[in-house]
Amino acid sequence: MPELTATTAARVAEATNAGPTAARGSTRDTGSFRDPAGFVFYRDGVVYRQIDPSFADEWQAYLDSGLYDRLVAEGIVLAHEDADPALAAEPPAFRVIRPEQLELLSYPYEWSFSQLQDAALVTLRAQAFAAEAGFTLRDASAYNVQYHRGRPMLIDSLSFERAQPDRPWAPYRQFCEHFLAPLALMARVDVRLGKLLRSNLDGIPLDLAARLLPGRTRLSMGLGPHIHLHARAQRQHAADDSAGSSSVTMSAKRVATLIESLRDTVTGLSWEAEGTAWADYADNTSYDDTATAAKVGAVHDMLTAIGGERAWDLGANTGRYSRIAADMGYRVVALDADPAAVERGYLALKNDQRDDVTPLLADITDPSPALGWGSRERSGLLERIEAGADVILALALVHHLAIGANVPLAMIARLFARLAPHAIVEFVPKDDAMVQRLLASRRDVFSGYSLDGFKRALEPHFELISEIPIQESTRTLLRLQRRDA
Repeated sequence: MPELTATTAARVAEATNAGPTAARGSTRDTGSFRDPAGFVFYRDGVVYRQIDPSFADEWQAYLDSGLYDRLVAEGIVLAHEDADPALAAEPPAFRVIRPEQLELLSYPYEWSFSQLQDAALVTLRAQAFAAEAGFTLRDASAYNVQYHRGRPMLIDSLSFERAQPDRPWAPYRQFCEHFLAPLALMARVDVRLGKLLRSNLDGIPLDLAARLLPGRTRLSMGLGPHIHLHARAQRQHAADDSAGSSSVTMSAKRVATLIESLRDTVTGLSWEAEGTAWADYADNTSYDDTATAAKVGAVHDMLTAIGGERAWDLGANTGRYSRIAADMGYRVVALDADPAAVERGYLALKNDQRDDVTPLLADITDPSPALGWGSRERSGLLERIEAGADVILALALVHHLAIGANVPLAMIARLFARLAPHAIVEFVPKDDAMVQRLLASRRDVFSGYSLDGFKRALEPHFELISEIPIQESTRTLLRLQRRDA
């Protein structure tokens, strides 16, 4: 289970009713129970990881080898510092560590194609460095990777152990199910198949991936052996859970060759971010240059007046306004439901080497729910983001929710109030070209959809601080402050 920020950790633990409180005010993370080597817990709003005595020798060898220092220096593994062993949540404990705290927890089914691809590659890089030091990854779960300050990093401090001669690479099957199979389906079939990770938390079964992939991929130098032949081996040895990881001995050289082949296969997959409904929305609106400049200026002034540190940009598209907020010093999470828009936003941020915006693939009308064991192993998106921001941006979003998704204005107002104490919201009236686009294929049953109607829906939750009509447009920006703020 990844480490996350203090405040986020506390909110998630409370929202998920995270088990009985452990010793002296510590709370064990509800998703951190599968690894016998240790677990994550929270104490006084800080995230810690406890290491079990059974893993003491491996942990000390890992540190003494210099591998940890190299991985941290390469930006592959999240750094940590030793903490007082007396902080242990559930004695006995060999060691307690305090990892660098994450700003936000996200999951593979919330990443764009390139985000998942980069997470796969950093996992393989970690294995390559480990092999040079005589170590290996114990597992290759996509949930061991988190995006931290713009880059994917391994966050499971207990992922490494000393390699044993002539052993297969144990995480092979898991890597293929968590990374390669979804990437192949997204690249070769439909990018939306990445959502299969949401209903398959242990990764996409290889037999399913093999059936869904085009037949020609059987002849692929990479997908052929790693997906199709791998799936066949699993079927032939269905009674043997280890078969998918290879039951034959493998020299260190063969393992290195396997890792190189996986890397080449992953990098050989690509997806062009186009063909989705709103991929070019940011460049295809009813705004002219004057209106755009007015909107940018108004948003900037409102963000300045709020003076916060963190912002959630809902319906961010490619992240134009996320960048504006980030330029002002905000740490921004940019959420959008369109795979192409999120992909373009991520690649642009990566190209510019920015670490102040985190794009996520998320539909605010259908956010990721709590999943896994007891519906508490993977927390829901709203649980992770609520009250975590100083301000939300909801620009050119309300009409998509109210008309595109038939969500009542009152419910939209309640959601905004749930997420942050401040909000900057753009209202787009019915006569706007973008609203007419939505209404073109449906009956107009939205008699209450108007600026006055929206302000009435907001009134129980927010105080209207300012209202700015956008020049050369029919749109209006509202700056809102929650009544309990």
